[in-house]
Amino acid sequence: MADDLRTSLGCYGDPVVKSPNIDQLSSKSQVFLNAYAQQAVCAPSRTSMLTSRRPDTTRLYDFNSYWRTHAGNYTTLPQYFTSRGYITRSLGKIFHPGVASNHTDDYPYSWSVPPYHPPSFKYENKKMCRGLDGKLHANLLCAVNVTEQPAGTLPDLEITEEALKFLSARGMDDAPFFLAVGFHKPHIPFRIPQEYLTLYPIDQMTLAPDPAVSPLLPPVAYNPWMDLRKREDVYELNTSFPFGPIPKDFQLRIRQHYFAAVSYVDAQVGRVLSALDEAGLANHTMVVFTSDHGWSLGEHGEWAKYSNFDVATRVPLLFYVPGVTEAPDLLGEDSTFPFVDVFSPSEKRFKAKSVVRNVAELVDVFPTVSYMAGLGAPRPCPDVSFQVELCTEGDNLAYTFRRRERGKDEEDIAFSQYPRPSDTPQVNSDLPNLEDIRVMGYSLRSWDYRYTLWLGFNPETYKVNSSDVHSGELYMLEEDPGQDNNLYDGSDLGLMMRKMTGLHRHVSLQKSMRLQLLYLTAGIKTSRRKA
Repeated sequence: MADDLRTSLGCYGDPVVKSPNIDQLSSKSQVFLNAYAQQAVCAPSRTSMLTSRRPDTTRLYDFNSYWRTHAGNYTTLPQYFTSRGYITRSLGKIFHPGVASNHTDDYPYSWSVPPYHPPSFKYENKKMCRGLDGKLHANLLCAVNVTEQPAGTLPDLEITEEALKFLSARGMDDAPFFLAVGFHKPHIPFRIPQEYLTLYPIDQMTLAPDPAVSPLLPPVAYNPWMDLRKREDVYELNTSFPFGPIPKDFQLRIRQHYFAAVSYVDAQVGRVLSALDEAGLANHTMVVFTSDHGWSLGEHGEWAKYSNFDVATRVPLLFYVPGVTEAPDLLGEDSTFPFVDVFSPSEKRFKAKSVVRNVAELVDVFPTVSYMAGLGAPRPCPDVSFQVELCTEGDNLAYTFRRRERGKDEEDIAFSQYPRPSDTPQVNSDLPNLEDIRVMGYSLRSWDYRYTLWLGFNPETYKVNSSDVHSGELYMLEEDPGQDNNLYDGSDLGLMMRKMTGLHRHVSLQKSMRLQLLYLTAGIKTSRRKA
C-alpha cells in the first residue's frame, strides 16, 4: 500500500510520472482502472478496506474510535488469513496507527507478531527541511540529503529493508505468509531523497487543467486543505481562507514534489518485488498493490484529499496472480520482477495488459484476495451487520479475471462518502470530529457519472436524514472528465422524490441514489436530444 497515492502512474496513462516498477507489475496483473476508496481520508478508508465494511458500518469517520468496541468485533483481512494458518506481518502503515487501531495496529487479532514501524518516522513532522535561509523548518516541500537525516535514512527506506529481511528468510517449504508493506509516501510532508526532484524539472511542470474553484461547486463540497496551510512554507504564502489560490509558482513545486515522491515509492516497490524474485517466491505469491485514497493536485482549487471527487477517491488497484494474470508458460526461470532503475536512461516501458474499466471499490479487496488465495470469500453481509463478525460489504472481483468485461448496461457502482461540519468551509471541514458532523456527502460513481447528495446527519445516532438535502452534484464524465460542470438541479430531484413517495422507507440509501441517478441522467439526455 501507498499513502495518498492517486492514479498518477504510467500504467494509468499519466504522461508525466515515472513509475517503471509499478508499471512492470501492471504488465503482469489485472488492473482496475476505476477503483474507489470509501472515504478519502486515512483511518476510515484503511479500516473500511481491511474489514470490508463501509464507514457507516465501522462508524469511523475520523481518527478517534476503534471499531471493535465502537461498532462491531469484525474480522479483518489479515485476521482471516491468520485463522487459516498464514504467518501475517505488517510493516509500516497498513492500519492507521493510534486510536483507530487501538494503538496496536489491531494486534494480536490481525498479526502474528507486533507490527513494525520505522524508527525514523518520529522525525517526519519535525523541523527537518532546510530552507533558503539555511535553517531547518517544518515545510511541505522537504527534499533532503538522506545522509544528513537522523541515522542516515527515511521511513520508507527502513520499511523496505525490513521487507527484504522478511522475504530473504522465507522458503517454499515454510508456512504461507501474508506480508503487508505500507509505505508512507507520497503523503505530506514531501520528505524524500532530493535526487528524485531531478526527474521532474520545474520548467516542465504544468498546473492542473482546472485550478479554479468552479462557481457551480456547492460550498459544502470544498475542502480548505488545512493540513497544508499549517506547514511553514505554505503558511508564509498568506493565502486567504478558504478559497484563496496558492501562487502558481508554488503550485508547480507542489506537483513536482508529489510526482517525485511517487517515483520514490515506485523504487521501493521495485526493491520488494525484486526480493520476492530472489527468494524464488514470485511465481507462487499473489501481489496486490493499492492506496488508501487519492490526492488533489490543484484540481477545483483543492489540495489534499477530503472530498468525493475522483482525484481524491480513485486509487490504483492491481492484482498479480501467478498462473491467472500471468500465463503458466511465462512463469519460467527468468526473473519475474527485475528491478528497474528510474534514473536509468534506458528505463524500460511497460503497459498494462489486462484492464477492467468498470468500477470497483476497496471493500472488494478482502473477498477477492481471500478467494484468489483459495480460502473462500466471506459471505455478503446482511443489511444490518453490526453483530456479524465475518462478512463482506464488497464484491468478489474474481469473475473479472476470466470473463469478458461487462458493458455499460450492466455497470457496477462505487459508493463513497465524506462528512462536513456545516454547509460552508470551516477550519475543521477537512476532518471534523464525529460530534461535529452535521452533513454527510454520499457519492455514487458509475461508468459515466458521479452523483453526490449532501444530506443531514446526526452524529449521536449515526443516522442520515435522506429527506434533508443540503446540496447535490451531478457530473457527466464523458464530456466532463474533470468533474467541473455540476448539472445538479434541486428542482429535478424534488419532482422525482414526489414521484417516489416513501422510497426511503423500503430501499437502502445506496439503491435510492442509484434510482435517482438513472432518473436525472435520463432527463438530461432527453432534454439534450430535444435541443
